[in-house]
Amino acid sequence: MKILAIETATDASSVALVDGRDLVASAVRVDRRGHNEFLVSALDFCFDQAKWNPEDIEGIVVDVGPGMYTGIRVGLATTQGLAAMIGVPVVPASSLDALALRAATGRRSIWSVVNARRGELAVASYQPVPGGVVKQTSPEIATYETFRAMLEGSSSDVLVVGDVTALSGSFLHGLHRVKVGRPRFPSADALAELAMPRFEDNQFTAPEAIRPMYLREADVQISSKHLQGHGPWGELSA
Repeated sequence: MKILAIETATDASSVALVDGRDLVASAVRVDRRGHNEFLVSALDFCFDQAKWNPEDIEGIVVDVGPGMYTGIRVGLATTQGLAAMIGVPVVPASSLDALALRAATGRRSIWSVVNARRGELAVASYQPVPGGVVKQTSPEIATYETFRAMLEGSSSDVLVVGDVTALSGSFLHGLHRVKVGRPRFPSADALAELAMPRFEDNQFTAPEAIRPMYLREADVQISSKHLQGHGPWGELSA
C-alpha cells in the first residue's frame, strides 16, 4: 500500500512516501516557521524522487498534534485537500505516539514530550512491548513543575524523548532514574508505520472529519491566505 505521511506539528516538518513497509522517499527541515513553504517543496521533491504521481497514493497519514497550532493546521488543510481531490482515506496520528515509537529503549518506560510553549509541555507515557509501544496515559498539558512531579512519582526507570531542550538545565537534577534520549522530533516515516495497521484494517477517517489535537484553546488563528503556496500543493491547501 502506497502511503503519504505528513508531519508539520513541530519545529521539524517532514514528508515521507512509503510503499508497504519500505520508505521510498522523504524530506525533513527543522524550522519553527515556514511549514507551508516546506510542505509544498517537500511534496514535489518526494514525488519526483519516488517517480510517483499523486494519484498513486492509496492513503494519507497526518500528525494532528499536539504541537504548533499553525503547523498542525497547514498539514491538516493540505491533507484534507489532497485526500478529497484523489479520493483516498486518511488516518490521524499523534506526534507523541510517533516519538515513543522511535524511542531507543529496552526496558525503560517512555515519556514523550512536545514543547507546547507558554511554559508548558504536552506529555504522555508509554510502555515498550515487542514490535512497538503501548500508551499508558492519555496526552495532557503539564507545566514543567507538574511534569517533574510525574517523573518523580514513577516507580520504574524512565526515558524522556522529544523536545527536551525546552526543559531547563537543572530540570533533571536529582532524577536519578530518568534518562534523556532520542528522537527529539516526530518523523513522517514513524507516522506511516503507526498508520499502516489501521489502513490494513480499514480503520481510517473521512478527510473532512479529521480534527486537530490541540489539548488547549488555540491562541492564534490561521486564514486561508497563509495556506496558499506556489504550485498545485499550495492550491490544495488553500
